[in-house]
Amino acid sequence: MVCRQEKNLAGCTCTYSACNKRGLCCECVAYHRKNGEIPGCFFPPAAERTYDRSIQAFIRAHSKA
Repeated sequence: MVCRQEKNLAGCTCTYSACNKRGLCCECVAYHRKNGEIPGCFFPPAAERTYDRSIQAFIRAHSKA
């Protein structure tokens, strides 16, 4: 499978622009999974900007509804 980084970047909501995995969704998901984290694109915008990718932060962000 070929990753279409340019196409993925158009919809990428991660604000960590220095990340070398931006637009490479497979690599991003694998990296965060290995670290027990969740990728930033799964978070609402305000929570994503904290760069806290923990499972606990994800639950907090989605429990505020």
